[in-house]
Amino acid sequence: MAIATVNPATGQTLKTFEAQGPDEIEQRLARATAAFRDYRTTDLVTRAELLRATADLLEHEQDEIAHTMTTEMGKTLVAARAEAAKCVKALRWYAENGERLLADERPSAADVEDSGARAAYVRYRPLGVVLAVMPWNFPLWQVIRFAAPGLMAGNVGLLKHASNVPQTASYLGDLFHRAGFPEGCFQTLLVGADAIEKILRDPRIAAATLTGSEPAGRSVAAIAGDEVKKTVLELGGSDPYIVMPSADLDRAVRTAVTARVQNNGQSCIAAKRFIVHSDVYEGFVERFTAAMAALTVGDPMLESTDVGPLSTERGRADLEELVNDAVGQGATALCGGRRPPHHRVGWFYEPTVLTGITPTMRIHREEAFGPVATLYPADDLEAAVELANDIPFGLSSNVWTNDEAEQRRFIRDLEAGGVYFNGMTASHPAMPFGGVKRSGYGRELSGHGMHEFCNVTTVWYGA
Repeated sequence: MAIATVNPATGQTLKTFEAQGPDEIEQRLARATAAFRDYRTTDLVTRAELLRATADLLEHEQDEIAHTMTTEMGKTLVAARAEAAKCVKALRWYAENGERLLADERPSAADVEDSGARAAYVRYRPLGVVLAVMPWNFPLWQVIRFAAPGLMAGNVGLLKHASNVPQTASYLGDLFHRAGFPEGCFQTLLVGADAIEKILRDPRIAAATLTGSEPAGRSVAAIAGDEVKKTVLELGGSDPYIVMPSADLDRAVRTAVTARVQNNGQSCIAAKRFIVHSDVYEGFVERFTAAMAALTVGDPMLESTDVGPLSTERGRADLEELVNDAVGQGATALCGGRRPPHHRVGWFYEPTVLTGITPTMRIHREEAFGPVATLYPADDLEAAVELANDIPFGLSSNVWTNDEAEQRRFIRDLEAGGVYFNGMTASHPAMPFGGVKRSGYGRELSGHGMHEFCNVTTVWYGA
């Protein structure tokens, strides 16, 4: 895949970039290694000040980078601005909370005595140079949510971003340096996927984190496993959105639309499978379909646009294949199911609602990365849980119920990294984020995400 900015709304190639060669990669690896030797000894107050400076700079430039993101991958400008603001918030959150999260942990006096020590504690030390392989769908947020905790912990980062967001990647490579981080603490590698293995196998790389597809995760995990290096993987998701009879149906419908079409439907944590109790199924379907059909598809730069284009032509083709396979096997498209006829250029696709889904259809088990929702009726809680878990993924889940007994059952039985009641899944710097099954392993954000790339060190003093 070429490293290029291609506007998804027009299909026009705006700028191309040459991939960095072996000499440039070597220089960046050397700079990162040298930077870590010094940066790892900086105090936490200094690291926090640098993160605050980065937040201030990004806040000042958020309109500029929002336009870049919209141009490169097609998210609405409204969403791009919100993404930039979220990144500012995360940088400041880690600046405010990093010292607390990295503080030494002290076991009880009884446990220290029982271990035969006069003193003992746990210290979090940085691992080193961390390679981040990041996706295009949240091109700023996905990187910041790795970089902020990583830099606060004393690690340094090398970013291999998706090849269709090179300008956003370059911006990130400059942002931390301009904010005052020492040279080499955070750098961007403009390279293709074929360069990842050699970089990851380099002994100067201590660990890796990847957000992306399942095949990409398998590849990185296999290489890192062969090299005995730590990885964190956040892969695909096909999150359930369960609606039970006690739910506020109006709120559930409004939130369902946002949960499905956020980021033009291209989000791992977007709700994709809507599992609705039979008692409220017809009412939900009627309102949800009407709301999806009423969305405005168009130029992502316009404030009035609800859904912009998909990021790539291949991405739209993949989505069409899933929908056509389902319809060909008997599913019904209550709305959408096609390219908008009034958009002759760009990679647009209409918001779509499908019913009559069966296990033989690909969309039942594969992730639909675009504004396509599948609807399932469920006669009771047990049926809803069974449907929700009947996929290879387990990233997050959304449940609408005001029944506390039902809530306890869903918390116990749903196979997912998160259970969100009466709202939609959203990542927040204070909450751990990640999945189970083929959605990956490890956690990002919160103290859990920060500690993933720390050497958790036991310090013990003899009596």
